Amino acid sequence: MAKVLVPLADGFEEIEAMAIIDVLNRAGNEVVVAGLFDNEVEGANSGLKVLVHTLLNEVDAEEFDMIVLPGGLPGAEHLAKSELVQDIIKKMNEKGKMVGAICAAPWALKEAGVLEGKKHTNYPGFEEKTGVEGYIADQKVVIDGNVVTSRGPGTAICFALEIVRKLNGEETYKQLKEGLLAEYC
Repeated sequence: MAKVLVPLADGFEEIEAMAIIDVLNRAGNEVVVAGLFDNEVEGANSGLKVLVHTLLNEVDAEEFDMIVLPGGLPGAEHLAKSELVQDIIKKMNEKGKMVGAICAAPWALKEAGVLEGKKHTNYPGFEEKTGVEGYIADQKVVIDGNVVTSRGPGTAICFALEIVRKLNGEETYKQLKEGLLAEYC
């Protein structure tokens, strides 16, 4: 199965992060959650604190098949402005590895130059950060080559399932979608 990196910074969107981590794990992938600044990361809305597996500066990006960025504020802003995150995104994209972001986090993909010439979506109103060119407002998930983007908390399971489809195939996608009762995706 695939190895997926999920970086978290204080102010991450809890629904998005947990949906990504849980759904990708259920599909049999190895998900490594890495803190940008600390081993304990606080969510944006609930005060939920998550103990991460490692720090982002301790991972070897070469080992991963994909990076997936949850949104939330100020979490997505921390990711967008981090030179380390930008470097990892650029290297993975250059190698044709998958990169994904949801909600406000496509901003980090834009900063890394990944959205140039690509169709994408994001949380409504964040087009000023991600770019109007290529923006699609009416789809839950947009896939363009190796880039997967989604709109926000309500689309998080659909986003994670589409990543499973890309990483693990149609059969795993169908089984997991049925098991999660996610017929709305």
